[in-house]
Amino acid sequence: MTWRKRLSGWLADAALILYFVFALFPIAWMVILSLKPANQLFSTYFSFSPTLDGYRTVLGDSEGIPFVRFFVNSLVVSLGAVALSLLVGLPAAYASARWRFRGSENLMFTLLSFRFAPELTVIIPLFVLYQKLGLFDTYVGMVWVLQLVTLPLIVWIMRSYFADLTPELEQAALLDGYSRKQAFFKVAIPLVKPGIAAVSLLAFIFAWNNFVFPLILTSNEAQTVTVGALSFLGGDRPKYNLTAAAALVSVVPPLLLALTIQRYLVRGLSFGAVKS
Repeated sequence: MTWRKRLSGWLADAALILYFVFALFPIAWMVILSLKPANQLFSTYFSFSPTLDGYRTVLGDSEGIPFVRFFVNSLVVSLGAVALSLLVGLPAAYASARWRFRGSENLMFTLLSFRFAPELTVIIPLFVLYQKLGLFDTYVGMVWVLQLVTLPLIVWIMRSYFADLTPELEQAALLDGYSRKQAFFKVAIPLVKPGIAAVSLLAFIFAWNNFVFPLILTSNEAQTVTVGALSFLGGDRPKYNLTAAAALVSVVPPLLLALTIQRYLVRGLSFGAVKS
């Protein structure tokens, strides 16, 4: 029995390693592709002379594609959408967790349906409206449309965090003379900070990775990295090494943000998992 258990353990470990190799191979291939020089892009697979010219080209605008500006655009519109969603979503999540009325669950599910509705079903009306209102290819327009992606996520996740807080804490604050607004900001918000960090990261990733809205609702001035990275595929000969370098550079902000708030992220994802 001991021999069988060891064999089954080794087989399980081997299967897990194979799965990780399979899952991480596309990322490794992107790194290899980004380090290939242009003259070895199609002639070799793993044997080549690595170079950072692809990253210099992407970050230096030598191909006539302002990828750095696209990168800044993504930061501005993603952070703006998350900030706007937090400003509106936190009070909405708190209110939905504390006050229940007839039709409140239907209202919440309607809000959630905005998140899961296919973006292609609303993109044409939005395109027409943006052209009429002058929001096409603007920061304001992109922030406004991306909060349609981030706001339902923030409201639904933070609603569960606020629901897990015992109401007696806020009632004690009210007895001490706090207003409901003060109880919200000075009692409830500090207790769910890990949850806010976790949901902010998730919302930022969703906004950063969005492709359909920037593709249709921008052309150049407010274009983001998800669309801008594809610019290197144009022309007579697609520059796959530049596209790979641009894709890897675009991964940096979500990765750095996750590492920065890692402590709060772990607490936030596990917050409320075990209730007394």
